[in-house]
Amino acid sequence: MADVAQLAGVSSQTVSRVSNGFAGVTEGTRQQVLAAMKELGYRPNSAARALKRGEFRTIGVITFTLSTTGNVRTLEAIATSAAHEGYAVTLLPVAVPTQDEVRGAFSRLGELAVDAVIVIMEVHLLDAARLSLPPQVKVVVADSDAGDRFTVVDTDQAGGTRDAVRHLLDLGHRTVWHLAGPEESYAAQRRTDAWRTALEDAGRVAPPLVRGDWSAESGYRAGLHLAEQPDCTAVFAANDQMALGLLRALHERGRKVPEEVSVVGFDDIPEAGSFLPPLTTVHQDFAEVGRRCVEGVLHQVRQNGPERGTVLVPTRLVVRESTAPPPDQR
Repeated sequence: MADVAQLAGVSSQTVSRVSNGFAGVTEGTRQQVLAAMKELGYRPNSAARALKRGEFRTIGVITFTLSTTGNVRTLEAIATSAAHEGYAVTLLPVAVPTQDEVRGAFSRLGELAVDAVIVIMEVHLLDAARLSLPPQVKVVVADSDAGDRFTVVDTDQAGGTRDAVRHLLDLGHRTVWHLAGPEESYAAQRRTDAWRTALEDAGRVAPPLVRGDWSAESGYRAGLHLAEQPDCTAVFAANDQMALGLLRALHERGRKVPEEVSVVGFDDIPEAGSFLPPLTTVHQDFAEVGRRCVEGVLHQVRQNGPERGTVLVPTRLVVRESTAPPPDQR
């Protein structure tokens, strides 16, 4: 720093202010200092600066799987929002969703020096009914039913499901079959519960539940079964990947979409509009989920206190060509 100050003809304090992005330095002086830094190959010591300030400008993210569209897109949104705030992201995948694994992940993140933690809790813990996190940790939980014990950010799963079911009923379908996600998933559980409630509120009987594992292959296997149900004219799939497999199975069994069977998905992945036919689906705003997660942890870092409760990010139904009135009303 002294060498940069000497070359730029300024004080070491001015070099410090420029390297830390502080105000109070004229643009001409700032450019002079930056040119000296570049010439000398000087880079500020971020580790030393972190120790001095007591902050590391890093957010830890714990997640149980990167195999689902929702988790990957949420993680991408968190990284983008964190970078916009000048923070880096340290990712720590957890192989098995247990309390011990979660506690171990928090311990490892502590060693890696992070300011706060975001937990993408897409699955139920195998050994506990309720999530338990270390005390005094600045944390936001995404995709969870942790309630008012933590700051929680989630998509409005129930609202999106209601919109999907009502869309199909309004088209004239007598009921709506459901291709659900895996039992251990919070999102799958909330979508299943909302599907059943929406049908009950409309005075309709819920057909037997058909379950997949989020993959297109599981949607295909379930679709082979649904194609054999003569009274199945409408299906709400818990995600777009399973809807893709379902569309293939219906096509192979000669059930035309949407002439004979209407299909609605959930997620609105970028490829949904290129399905055959283009998929009607529930759009999730993953970018907003990520932004709210980062906003939540940084509020705790800066204000030194959590805002407990759940923030629901709205969804919207995107109507495309995979839905239509049932055959007896066409």
